[in-house]
Formats: sequence, structure tokens, C-alpha cells
Amino acid sequence: MGPNLLNTVKDLGRLQTIVGVLAKHGFGEVVTRTGLGSLLGTVRRTESAPRLKTGERIRHVLQDLGPSFIKLGQVASTRPDVVPADILCELAKLQDEVPPAPFEELRPLIEAELGAPLETLFTEFDEVPLASASIGQVHKAQLRTDEGPVPVVVKVQRPGVKEVIELDLDLLYWLAHAIERSIPEARLYQPVKMVREFDRAVSAELDFGLEADHAERFARNFQGKRNVKFPAVHRDASSRRVLTLEFLAGRKVDQACLEGGYDGERISKIAVDAIIQMVFEDGFFHADPHPGNLFVLGDPDAPVLGFLDLGLVGHLTPTLRDRTIDLMVAAVREDFRGIADALWAIGRPTKKVDRQAFEAEVTVLAQKYLGKSLGEIEVGMLLRDLVDGSRRYGIEVPEGFLMMGKALMTIEGIGKAIHPDLDVFTEVRPYFLRLVQLRYSPEKITQDVLRGVMRLSHAAGEMPLQLQEILEDLRRGAFSVEVRETSLRSAADKLGKRFFSGLVTASLIMGGAILVSAGDRTFGTTMIAGGAIYGFLHGLFLAVFSRRR
Repeated sequence: MGPNLLNTVKDLGRLQTIVGVLAKHGFGEVVTRTGLGSLLGTVRRTESAPRLKTGERIRHVLQDLGPSFIKLGQVASTRPDVVPADILCELAKLQDEVPPAPFEELRPLIEAELGAPLETLFTEFDEVPLASASIGQVHKAQLRTDEGPVPVVVKVQRPGVKEVIELDLDLLYWLAHAIERSIPEARLYQPVKMVREFDRAVSAELDFGLEADHAERFARNFQGKRNVKFPAVHRDASSRRVLTLEFLAGRKVDQACLEGGYDGERISKIAVDAIIQMVFEDGFFHADPHPGNLFVLGDPDAPVLGFLDLGLVGHLTPTLRDRTIDLMVAAVREDFRGIADALWAIGRPTKKVDRQAFEAEVTVLAQKYLGKSLGEIEVGMLLRDLVDGSRRYGIEVPEGFLMMGKALMTIEGIGKAIHPDLDVFTEVRPYFLRLVQLRYSPEKITQDVLRGVMRLSHAAGEMPLQLQEILEDLRRGAFSVEVRETSLRSAADKLGKRFFSGLVTASLIMGGAILVSAGDRTFGTTMIAGGAIYGFLHGLFLAVFSRRR
């Protein structure tokens, strides 16, 4: 690494600080191997640093370097597929509480963002924050409305925090590339990819408008649930850097159960029920449901669980939800091959995988947990170990699944803390049974058939254009066909069979579509779906049979 690369760094002083902190906590080898020691001066490793474990030293580095690096550690804590378990435990301890910014600095920002003096919008505004974090701080206030003052909380972004994070992001990308180039063994932890994920996460957190959207979407999803609450958004007093939300008067979940007289068993079941709905029904879930983000409201006889800090969310596609349900159902049934099949379907192999060895690994990992009684099974830990085992075999697991695993692990930990006898599998079993029934209902199958027909119709619509392109290639002499058969006659025979099976398959699918769209009242929904499925299965059989011939 030479001085020309160093010229790309926007803030040499900040880079020198980073190098000093790394060396201070025993990472002098990283400094040396990346060439930073020779460029920015020799820095010695402290004597006390090696006495600490690696995870502890990493946590101290991130804490010393401030908000951006703390956020990076929090993002890394959601990646059990990459980060070793001992380091994950240390990263989970990271807290981004920092001294609050002076209110004199916040007032001009609030008024500029909302376009009015503070007194015009609020009858009261507490200058002492309720909480303070790296990106923003929260103040209690009374919002002026036509119906009278309304208690709210106002989340305000720290002045200049966006610019600081953007500078740190440049350095993080630079450092991640330098580490991957100079320390090959570090590539296992995908530093550049980790920084990229952090970039996406922190960019979303810097836009309070997204958090407002999330709060409204959660409220819609839980509209019929009286025991779960999300704060209402006051859009007329919100912007990208200021967010005004309904004030939820309650106590943190652990305090409420341990000191406030609330029933821990009841609260833990509400929490599990809520996260299961988010993940498996809605596919949109709170990705950081730690105890500080869960408040218990209302009377102990009718408790309500409130969710706060909705900036970081996770998503599961319908396909990924179905595959995750397959995984959980296989776990409940102690079907080890089913668990391996579900993990295979969830992930994406990055290299050739020995399937038998992978199934054996999954069996060993699953038996470690599933041999116990249901009440003793730790679902979050089971998922973490299964993901880790998949990674060792080169199976890359989607980010949404990883975030889901962390959210389940967090909720399970909270639940067991306030109710040690919590049996997560017993709580989630009715959900899985109902969701499996819905998946194979005639209505769902009919929808899948229609979706397949629509895709076929779209492909048919594009066929004339594709034929035109082929003819144009023929005219220009740019069309070529690769024949791998030793006999041209054999190749033509196989091509004819595949063409015939394709025609039959398409005919059967279109026949199913016509049956569905005809809406014949003499047939029930089950008969319609059955006819379409019959067409699909026979078409598939013919296609496979002709291919093997």
C-alpha cells in the first residue's frame, strides 16, 4: 500500500485515530499488515490488551471510535453466519447511549425542519431528553392540536451527525478493502460486504420518514390486536430529521414484570405471538426488539405491549416465509432430513456441496437441541447453530432470514427472563399448523396456478419479439446452434420430443387457466384447482419423461 492510496482518504486525522485505537487494543498486526503503521507512524501494542479476549477487544475498539463504529458493531451482531459466537456475544453488549446534544443546538434544527417556531407547534417542550443515542435524542412534549394538547415524544437528529457518518463510511470502505487485500484470512468475515450492509442500515436510520412509514405499516398489520401497540405518527410535525410520535406511557418490559406487578408469563406470550405474526404472516418485522424497545402499558389485568424504535426492520418474501415455516415444522417433528432440505432451499450454495455430509452436520446440530423437552429448546440458538453449519458448507443464507433469527433470539431471551418456563415451540405450533393449512388450501393453490398462467401469458407475449430477433440474427448470419450429440438425427429426435412435451405442457396449463377463468358454477373451487393441478402434473411428467428419453 502506497501514498497514492492514502491520498484517497478524506480525513487523515480520523484515520490516524482509528489506527491508534486498533493498536491500543492489541490489533497492531492488522495495522502492520495493511501498511498503515509505516504510513502513519509506528504504534505499539499496549501490554494490557492481550489479556482480554478478542471479542472484548473488538468491542472496546468500536466503543472508543464512537457512534458510526458502534452502529457497525450492532449491524455485525445480526450476522451469525459470518461472525463467531464469542464475538457476537460481545457485540450484543454494545450500547450507543451518548451524552445529549445541547438543546440550543437542536432548537434551530427543529424549527427549520418543521417550518415554524417551537411555541407555535408545541404548548410544552422538555429540553432534557428522555433518551440520547448516536443518531438522535428523544424529548417529551405537548403537541398543539384542534382537540387540545396531546402528549408526544419528539425524536431529533443530532446536528451534523449525517456528515460525520458519511466521512466514517468512506474510511470504513477504505479500511475494509485494505484488509481484504492484505489479510486473506479476513475475507472469511466479508468486511466489505459488512460495511455495505451497515451503509444501507444507517442510511435508513438517518431518514426518519422511513421510520414513520414503518410505524404506520405495523399499526395497520396489528389493527385487530388489542394487546399490541405501535405509536401513532403526527405527520404535520415530522420530517426527515424530526419525528413526532404518540407518547406511550408505560414501563420497560423487564421492569414492568419484575417490579410493576405484571404477569411475566402473559407478557412473554404476547411478545412471542407478536413477533411470530410479524415474521410468518406479515413478512415485515421489528429487527431490534431488545428490552429498551418494548414497553408494557395499561392495567396489569389487561396489559398492552408497545413497540418503539421502528427504524430497523426486516423483510421476508412469501417464498422465504414458506421455506422458514418448513424449517420450523421439521424442527417440531424432529425431522432432521426435512431441516436440511429446508436450509438448502432457504440458502444459496456458493460451491459444490456434499449433500450427505451436510445432512449429517445438520442432524448433529439439531439433535443437540431437539433431544430435549420442548420447553427447554432454545429456538434462537438452534437457528444460529444451523446457520453457522450452513456457512461451513458454503451455503449463503439471506439477510432477511438472519435478521429474523436474531429477532426471534432476542424475543425468546426476553421471554425466558420474565418467564423462565416459556415454551416457544408450544406457543408457535398453532401458527404453523394454520399457516400450513392455508398454504395448501384450494384458494391458495388456485392463486398459485393463476400466477403461473400469468407468467406464461407474459412469456407468450414476448415470443414474437424473440422470434423476430432470431430471424434477424439468421439474416445477418449471426445465429448459431451448438449440437452436443454425436448424431444429428439423435439431436433432432430429442429436440422434437422436447418441443412436443412443451406444447402439451402449455396446452394443459392453458386448459387449467380457461377452467379457472370460466367460473363454471357446476364445479367447486376444489374441482377447479384440482383440474389445474392435474394439468401441471401431467405436463411436468411428460416434460421430464421426454427429457430423459
